[in-house]
Amino acid sequence: MIAHPHQGREVVMFKVSILVWIMLGTTLAGVSLIVVLMVPSFAADAIRNIPYAVAVGFALAMPLSYFVATQIRGGQDGARKA
Repeated sequence: MIAHPHQGREVVMFKVSILVWIMLGTTLAGVSLIVVLMVPSFAADAIRNIPYAVAVGFALAMPLSYFVATQIRGGQDGARKA
């Protein structure tokens, strides 16, 4: 099997984005949880709104983590070229 030259970079990018997603997802889920608890209209039905808010926080972190991983990778490529 012939390996694609960029295949190794994509695997590393995926691993970095998973690590960033774990941290960013937890942070955004916590922020959305606090928003639910602080806004009176959301807090009135908190037992129903908290799971939705946490799920939205984790889902929003997925594309953001890939963006952060590409920025991290871009910084490493720039340092190598210099």
